[in-house]
Amino acid sequence: MKRLGTLLVLVTCGALLLSHLTGCKRQRPSARPGVLTVSVEQQASWVRNFNPLVAAGGARWPTLGGVYEPLLIFNSVQDRYEPWLATEHRWGADNRALHFEVRDGVQWSDGKPFSAQDVVYTFELLKEHPAMDTGGVWSHLSKVSAQGSTVTFDFKHPFVPALQAIAQQVIVPKHVWSKVENPVAFANEDPVGTGAFTQILTFQNQIYELGRNPHYWQKDRVSVEVLRFPAFPSNDQANLALVSGEVDWAGNFVPAIDRIFVDRDPENHGYWFPLMGSTVFLYPNTTKAPFDKPEIRKALSMAIDRKQMVKVAMYNYTEPADATGLSQTFDAWRDERVTKANQWTAHNPDQANAILDKAGLTKGPDGIRRDAKGKPLTFELIVVSGWSDWVRAAQITARNLSEVGIDARVKTYDFGAWFNKLQTGQFELAISWSVEGQTPYDFYRWLMSSKTVKPIGETSGGNWHRFAEPRADEIFSTFEVTSDRKKQQELANQLQALFAAQAPAIPLFPNPSWGAYNTARFKGFPTDQNPYAQLSPNKLPESMLVLTRLRPRGAPDQPATAGR
Repeated sequence: MKRLGTLLVLVTCGALLLSHLTGCKRQRPSARPGVLTVSVEQQASWVRNFNPLVAAGGARWPTLGGVYEPLLIFNSVQDRYEPWLATEHRWGADNRALHFEVRDGVQWSDGKPFSAQDVVYTFELLKEHPAMDTGGVWSHLSKVSAQGSTVTFDFKHPFVPALQAIAQQVIVPKHVWSKVENPVAFANEDPVGTGAFTQILTFQNQIYELGRNPHYWQKDRVSVEVLRFPAFPSNDQANLALVSGEVDWAGNFVPAIDRIFVDRDPENHGYWFPLMGSTVFLYPNTTKAPFDKPEIRKALSMAIDRKQMVKVAMYNYTEPADATGLSQTFDAWRDERVTKANQWTAHNPDQANAILDKAGLTKGPDGIRRDAKGKPLTFELIVVSGWSDWVRAAQITARNLSEVGIDARVKTYDFGAWFNKLQTGQFELAISWSVEGQTPYDFYRWLMSSKTVKPIGETSGGNWHRFAEPRADEIFSTFEVTSDRKKQQELANQLQALFAAQAPAIPLFPNPSWGAYNTARFKGFPTDQNPYAQLSPNKLPESMLVLTRLRPRGAPDQPATAGR
């Protein structure tokens, strides 16, 4: 009946939402106490998969944080690590060993004790199955061992950036996973985790619900009884549910949010969209001509009108990207000399045409350019169906490219099919996010390092465009052994200059960190006035910092001591 009600609202009010009017009546909030309804994945139907070790996008929310947990959680707003399954960490001499103290008294959701041996087992599992080692930690580790409650990671060579991948790797129970025949293909339909929400109350094609872990080590900090996830195949349907009061917490793009959402109930409706997400890129597959040449990639970039894209596709929630590709997350690292010296992200179709002409890609009678063999430059541009902001960005990109003689045809796919094509390099042009990190090292490593390049057809955790730059490899190697902030800044400047020179991928705009909330049932969400963490539920495991602060409306506020 809940889904039928939603469908009726869609039929009667959908046109109003799409035209940004607010006349439809708000759906009555759920009468079930303690239920938090979340909109974070746009899918037509749910697949029951809670495997936390498969590539991102394969497992249901909140597998990476709410069902399984990491040793530490990085708070991107506060720029610090929060203790979680580990109470502290420290580097050994010469940065060749990393030690974690595992928290005492934690239990798995089946009541079995959590221990340092579970941590060791998880990382040994990644070593045994490289497809699950998406962070590539075993290219640097020599061994992982435990003595009492202390877990030690020994490195083949100093590798300071490993802290992020190790600290935020979720841990699985040895007593369960050691009996799994094929962990890579394991759907893990009934998970056993240390997280706050491990009980599958219901799982249907259109809705699933998770209940609380009866053995959770922070149970006094969790007031939400049930996490509820209706399936919304598109942003428009998810937004209608948000506007009508069905959703409490959302992580999707909302057009004209002040008018269609906040103004409907200013007391309870709010949002926070800081530009602290990834950068949205147009990825050209650099294994395919003519995208293997930097001047062609820059010409494509100059053809794109980012100001129009930001206005039309993104409702001015963001800003055009510059030639460093860095979002506001890295403002402290940005080298303004690089941005001033490289203007290939500015809209300049005349210069784009001149570069393409010089490259011998001449226009035919139909206005489409041809390569040296006379083959038309016709390409498929893939994007996720239902992600209305990205679909519009793709349409603007295609139209802009057509104006310089390149025929880019937008093709939408369901998330799973799109992500598979992206990861395996089975595309020509694609719009997607960037890999995030705590320094520009991670951001650029997944854009330029030869160590992140996988053969076409093999799954890659990043570097989907398959680009390698030997000069960048040298800089990364130096970055990996230093923890000196001044030296890191010098190296980051070099990476920015190299990226701007090679344009391995085409930055479009910083992706806002989407987060909207309704306090009719729960309060305590982070805001720009109380930025204790990012609001976006997409930011797992950081979202757990929010779930441990939420309280029913009218209850006392929760003190900020989660994980301590």
